[in-house]
Parts: sequence; C-alpha cells; structure tokens
Amino acid sequence: MLNRMELNNGLIIPQLGFGTISQSGEQIIDNVAFALNNGYDLIDTANRYGNEVEVGLGLKRSGLKREDYFLETKLGPTLYEKNSAVDDTLVRLGTDYIDAMILHHPVNNYIHGYRMLEKAYKEGKLRAIGLSNFPVEKIQEVLDQCEIRPMIMQVECHPYYPAEAVKPFCDAAGIRLQSWFPLGHGSRDMMDEALITELAAKYGKTAAQIILRWHTQMGFGLVPGSKSHNHIAENADIFDFTMTEEEVRAITALNRHEPFYHVTEESLHRMAVTKCNFEE
Repeated sequence: MLNRMELNNGLIIPQLGFGTISQSGEQIIDNVAFALNNGYDLIDTANRYGNEVEVGLGLKRSGLKREDYFLETKLGPTLYEKNSAVDDTLVRLGTDYIDAMILHHPVNNYIHGYRMLEKAYKEGKLRAIGLSNFPVEKIQEVLDQCEIRPMIMQVECHPYYPAEAVKPFCDAAGIRLQSWFPLGHGSRDMMDEALITELAAKYGKTAAQIILRWHTQMGFGLVPGSKSHNHIAENADIFDFTMTEEEVRAITALNRHEPFYHVTEESLHRMAVTKCNFEE
C-alpha cells in the first residue's frame, strides 16, 4: 500500500512523517498544519522537544479530524518512572489518544518506562508502542522482561548508515524501523554523490527526494523535518516514481558503516539527567 506500512499488531501507519525537532512557537503550529495539508499523515514529536502543546495546536489548525492523521511522540527518559507521564502527554497534545509512543533513549529505568507504555496501550490510550535509539542488547532486555513486543524502533538511518547495527535484529523480531536523520543531517557529501545526482536527473527529482524515496522502498518509515514550507512539500513529493531494485541496492552500497551521531557515556548521561522544559 503506497505510503503505508503494517506494524506487528496489525496497525497500518503512514511511512512518511513530519519531524518537529528544533521548532517551537508559531512556527511549529503553522508547519504542522501545513504538513498535514500537504502530503503528510504522520506528525512526530517528543516530550524533550518541548513543543507538544504547539504541535497539538497545529493539529487543530489543520482542520482535519483526529482519525485522519497519525500522532507519534517519545517519552522522555526523566519521565520513565512518573506514572502520570502518558496522561500528562495527552493533555499537552490536546488529544484523547496517541497513535504511537516510544521510549526516547535507553537510559534510566527504561523497563519501568516500557511497562507504563504497555499499560497505556492496554487501556487504549496508545495504539502502538516502541523504542528509539536502543542497541540490540537493550531491545532484547525489553523483549525478555516485558509482555508486548515493540512495534516501532526509531533510529538514525540513511544511505551512509542504513541502520545496519539493528536492522537484521529488528527485521527478525518484526519491529518496524523508522528513520530519523533520513537525509544524513543534510550531508552535502550524500546529496552530491554521483549516483544520487544521476538518479535525480533521471527521475526529474531533487537529491533529497531520491534519498527519501530510497527509505520508503527499503521499507523504512521516516520523519524528515524542515522549517520551510517549500522543503516540507518537496519532501512529501516522493510517491510518484519508483526506482529499480538495482538502483535501490546501489544507493544502499554507499554505506560508510558509521553514523553521524555517536553515542558516548557523556551523551547518555546528558539524556539521563536533562529534564524536559515543563518539569520542575
């Protein structure tokens, strides 16, 4: 199904979403509404982004019915043991349910955090649950200690690093990958690859559109973000052409086997202790 993928609980979700990191205020209210009326059916945010209230206002400004879009957010690590965290998120977003909530980072008491997601899922407050940035060994801990298999794993993924550290494991476990940094954080090296520019010329598309289409043909979900209406619309205009299997394999072969974002003890500690802007 075009621009759709099925999760392991049978839920059909959009492949393409609009990412809202580093946007706030009137800008994100306007961009969420614009995205939902210009090719996107999924909006991705997070407790840590500090913009859930504005995202909720953008959802309303779009004029769409609640059932007409898919809303995804991420539970912040400092909230993994706060039993009201899911309900508080519903209030900030101004909604009765969230289509997907995932744990943002593998720090603090993530097993308790995941069990909170399971509880809210059973109560109908969440339609899907999952993880973000978890290495294989910690995904396995969740599988071993929790009841409901994660449905989504959000991870850095792009042609220079096609999620190779977790993809085989998640594929075997039936966990759908969803790419953040789908354009490699705007890497000019990637955009200027001869293969990418050749395919862009062949299909009458931009380099960014070729890369985003690669994600969808690989079976990944993706949540590119942009502050520009032109780029938001351009990033959604990727479903009117299909590359050959050989071309998709050639793009995958650009793999440099190294992510742009490197996890360190310092970065993990920062994620563990940095509170969301609404926390006391």
